[in-house]
Amino acid sequence: LSLSLSLSTMVSTHVENPVYDVRLSSVVPGRVTGEDKVQELTNMDLMMKLHYIRGLYFFKSEAVQGLDIFDLKEPMFQWLDLYYPTSGRIRRQSENGRPFIKCNDGGVRIVEARCNKTLDEWLAMKDHSLDHQLLYNQILGPDLGFSPLVFIQFTWFKCGGFSVGLSWAHILGDIFSASTFINMWGQITAGHVSPQSLNMPNTRKYEFPPSTAKKPFSLKRVDPAGDYWLTANNCKMETHSFHVTAKQLNHILSKTFGLSKAANKFPPFEVLSALMWNSLAKIRGEFEPRIVTICNDNSQSRENDFSSNGQVISIVEADFTVMNANLLELAALIGEKRVDERRMIEELEERENGKSDFIMYGANLTFVNLEEANIYGLELKGQKPVFANYTIAGIGDEGVVLVLPGPEDSEHGDGGSNGRTLTVILPGNQISELKNELREKWGIF
Repeated sequence: LSLSLSLSTMVSTHVENPVYDVRLSSVVPGRVTGEDKVQELTNMDLMMKLHYIRGLYFFKSEAVQGLDIFDLKEPMFQWLDLYYPTSGRIRRQSENGRPFIKCNDGGVRIVEARCNKTLDEWLAMKDHSLDHQLLYNQILGPDLGFSPLVFIQFTWFKCGGFSVGLSWAHILGDIFSASTFINMWGQITAGHVSPQSLNMPNTRKYEFPPSTAKKPFSLKRVDPAGDYWLTANNCKMETHSFHVTAKQLNHILSKTFGLSKAANKFPPFEVLSALMWNSLAKIRGEFEPRIVTICNDNSQSRENDFSSNGQVISIVEADFTVMNANLLELAALIGEKRVDERRMIEELEERENGKSDFIMYGANLTFVNLEEANIYGLELKGQKPVFANYTIAGIGDEGVVLVLPGPEDSEHGDGGSNGRTLTVILPGNQISELKNELREKWGIF
């Protein structure tokens, strides 16, 4: 059930690339799914087809001490029995070309690699700009029928530390779905999950609030991708992670609200999004973003235990100069003036029927609320990650800001469980300016 292909010489060991000895293999479900099993894709799924989710988890050596690759792979047979669509491949309907998932047990791809740095050395690079080397650069196509929907990369550091990198096609589901998926592998590895089948209907229908607008502002039409699901950028996009400790977060909240009773009204996501919106408006000057997109979880849409693109997609529009606004004003706008665009998105895809391609992340400056995502829920031998992070690939030039839970253990002893990680994907020239702005004004690195 496991096919191994050695690619040991694929990556060199010189200084620029500390990850080496890369090997690829596949793991398939333990039971045959069946020839005629398919997973239909919703309109929202298809709107996400050019986006990819990347999740990365770092563990100390104790979490994998005594474990080898067989111990990590063996639970996957049961895991993929539960999540059998993730082992499928994209096909198109003969009559109209609409994509769907053929549940043919093609498997998920496993990547094994080694790193010539210690875990502490890697994490000391606070910006996480090299983290992409611990994740497989997954793109669907041009041979869609042979493209895995999921890659998992295991990387061993020279100290015995370990990372798990998840590359997940967004067409399968959002970040909440992806993190639940990888957390389930950890539970099965620990023997906490008994064999069962998840409730996975062939079609998923969601009810959305009515809308009077004609087209969604949260989407951008892009050139047809055909069978190679990748969108091009007009500039080089870079990723950087900022760490906001609990102490810094409390400082930001107190400076924003003072003694106002509104302090309890707005959650940290809305305040931090306001801070980043204001900071990027100053950097972009006359091109400041007046319309931004907000992505929130919608737990009500997760009726079954499988994945879905159930996030709430809204837009917020400012009718004032953002760079001169105070954070309370922007936080109130984000918290109280969001316009839900899910129905419009669904209706647009229904009309287009897969004939056109769109992007959502980065069509506007996009803020993704992951405060409630259980990204520290993956455990190995009872150990939680020392750090976990998510990014999104295939985004537009306006950029994305993800607000995630911070590490549960803080080396500074200031309540790290209440801190946040702000991961941004932006044009490279804006990253350096944003670093300066946040460091000088807020002491955030």
